[in-house]
Amino acid sequence: MDLTAKAWAQSHLSATGMELGPVDLRLGYNPGVAFSLGADAPAWLIIAVTATITAAVAVFAWLTASRGSRGQLAALALILGGAVANLADRAADGVVTDYLHTGWWPTFNLADTAIVTGGLLFALTTWRSDEGESRTAARRGAEGSAVESGPASAPPPSPRGSTLSGE
Repeated sequence: MDLTAKAWAQSHLSATGMELGPVDLRLGYNPGVAFSLGADAPAWLIIAVTATITAAVAVFAWLTASRGSRGQLAALALILGGAVANLADRAADGVVTDYLHTGWWPTFNLADTAIVTGGLLFALTTWRSDEGESRTAARRGAEGSAVESGPASAPPPSPRGSTLSGE
């Protein structure tokens, strides 16, 4: 979807763009990575670094697939989809096509939005998962200490031995 939007932007938008309200459509090119970091670096280096990072995310997603929550897997899919789209766009001419402009944020694209949304979702679902595991561990610890000390309503042992009558 992002690559189709980039192709449309290249053929229909100019640097002045279209004003639509909170988000305008304006054509821009980013030779660097996020926020144009590394814009002066050679294109081959940016492509190599982003390809390596994308591959690392793919391996992490593969390893996480069997034990990750649905939210974590959705987040990784968003990150990976955005990274692959930007990498494919960059591979053609060394730059990423941007087309969404707010005026208060650098111009970006749908793939960037997927990466950021996925990153936030992954952080949130991991934090919630860690919080849930901590509560479960605390609950198990409380149950374990109750089992070790025995039931709270059991009477203390009699100093004479058996408390049965009729002895």
